[in-house]
Amino acid sequence: MVSSRRPATAIHEGGPAGHGPGSKGESKAEVRTDEKEKVDGTPTIVIGFVGGFVRHTDTVHSPVQVAARLREEYPSGVYVEVFENRRREEAHRKILEILGKAHNGKLSDSAKQQARVIIYGMSWGGSETVALARELRDDKIPVLLTVQVDSVAKVGQNDDVIPANVAEAANFYQVDGLLHGREQIRAEAATHTKILGNFHYEYKTKSPSCEEYPWYGRVFTKYHTKIECDPEVWNRVETLIRGKLPPVEDKTATKASQP
Repeated sequence: MVSSRRPATAIHEGGPAGHGPGSKGESKAEVRTDEKEKVDGTPTIVIGFVGGFVRHTDTVHSPVQVAARLREEYPSGVYVEVFENRRREEAHRKILEILGKAHNGKLSDSAKQQARVIIYGMSWGGSETVALARELRDDKIPVLLTVQVDSVAKVGQNDDVIPANVAEAANFYQVDGLLHGREQIRAEAATHTKILGNFHYEYKTKSPSCEEYPWYGRVFTKYHTKIECDPEVWNRVETLIRGKLPPVEDKTATKASQP
């Protein structure tokens, strides 16, 4: 069951993300691009955070899988990297580095406003998603989108108030078991940030296969693990991200047009 203050629309009908509606078959009208990226060479930056003590290279986990698919389909014009949730400051430095390189090392206010940044995260990674967006607010750098999945606030952090530099934000959560996520996010400034929804998933009657996940997660944090391995959730996360990226180049059409 999925519930939200806004209707929860189906984004993928099922199957792995990167197939079906919302990926290669999605109409170009549904995937927005920004002419600024073509003019100044600034890539769209996608930063992901894994949860718990998961390594950023662990391909069992959905945040890593989403990043891998995006890298494969966007070899240029989009920078994608996943970080452990304890490495937020490294992610922050990487964003500033990329923006500085695109503008010959000079990060003027104009250059900052041309930034296109997307951040997503699972569990503690959801908490770091909001924390990083807040740091970018202090840098006067806008964020296109934040996505939190079963976000669990770290000590001293507030993961429910989305800073005003974020244009759109979405929250996916479940409420069962020992460990569960933030039920509601809200905008620091409603005139600046659109909350796309707080989407509730229920797993007592729905049981996605999580066989590749560690046994202790499947036993002790069963429902928290289920939302992380649920392809429906991560298909929606991926589709939201893709909606902010340039259209995928049709390689077949390109080859056909060559003499």
